[in-house]
Amino acid sequence: MDTKLCTSNGSCSGPVSLDHLEMASNGAGQSLLTRTVDPPHQTKKANVPPKRRGFRRCKSAPLVVPDMDGNNEKLPRPESYFGMLHSHFKWVPVCLAVYLSLGTICFSLVDKQIKGKKTNPILDSLYFCIVTMTTVGYGDLVPYSNLSKLLACAYVFSGMALGGLIVSKGVDYLVEKQEILLVKAIHMNQKVGPSDILKEIETNRVRYKLFVVSILLSVLFLIGIIVLIFVEEMSFVDAFYCVCSTVTTLGYGDQSFSSKLGRIFAIFWILTSTGCLAQFFLYIGQLNAQKRQRALVQRVLTRKTTNIDLEAADMDDDGVVNATEFVIYKLKEMGKINQEDINEVLNEFEELDVDQSGTLSISDINLAQSSSTKM
Repeated sequence: MDTKLCTSNGSCSGPVSLDHLEMASNGAGQSLLTRTVDPPHQTKKANVPPKRRGFRRCKSAPLVVPDMDGNNEKLPRPESYFGMLHSHFKWVPVCLAVYLSLGTICFSLVDKQIKGKKTNPILDSLYFCIVTMTTVGYGDLVPYSNLSKLLACAYVFSGMALGGLIVSKGVDYLVEKQEILLVKAIHMNQKVGPSDILKEIETNRVRYKLFVVSILLSVLFLIGIIVLIFVEEMSFVDAFYCVCSTVTTLGYGDQSFSSKLGRIFAIFWILTSTGCLAQFFLYIGQLNAQKRQRALVQRVLTRKTTNIDLEAADMDDDGVVNATEFVIYKLKEMGKINQEDINEVLNEFEELDVDQSGTLSISDINLAQSSSTKM
């Protein structure tokens, strides 16, 4: 027996058999993750082996949405990665300026209670703030009254917490900007789009960061040695020794910046160089952790699956493991997710599944949104 199939807009197709309707109704209950998408108007060929079932995937929201009249309405594209890169960096120079300004004012008020070689009250106070915040502590300027000592103690603790965070954020931002330029330079003779650049950066992010910060650190070392030789009139060995003791925040104090021009340079150079060295060791730790993670992933993927694995992967205890359960189990083995993450996602799914059907539809989303607005 044949019947006609009509759509919601009133148009009807040709006669459709009940067998086809029964097959369609049986397939309607399948999960969106496991439902295959067949090309339209494709007929089965004889003696052709069935193709492997694929999954419907969606990497991002569509940029073009057809309206009811068949026209394509273009949605505004999101801001590019280059514009959004570390948007929180905007507060870094503001916080640093406020922090150093307050410290400079406080130490300039007690300038007479700080002994050492002086050049200018404001410059010396700012220089003392930088040396204290980065824990370099040359000892060329030393507080000797109770008030100045207590002020220095408060400033060094706040500087280690707030200043270290601000400087590390600034250096990390600088490294990522140079990282993009590095990838562009590597592919200078190739036509590489922004998406390709981002993909390569994401794949080798830590390695590129380590390479860039190594170059910046080497340049800062060289500049520091040159300034100490020509401005502070040190020998090469003393200049190299002073640079090393400064960058590592060792700060013995037998060699330091004593001239006005040298202290102006030190204000910017000490912040940048100490921050770069801290990020250098951070990236080394991240690279080692990344190597261990990749080794774990490789062991998980090459290990043979056993019956015990299937029992552990069977989340709904139905005796079979579908693709979703298998992927989740493997991700848990790789250490990329844990059971707490899965439970949180399942809780969100249950909140969105208003009709308790076990699947999500547009009506579920609309009902969930409407109920949340009412509350």
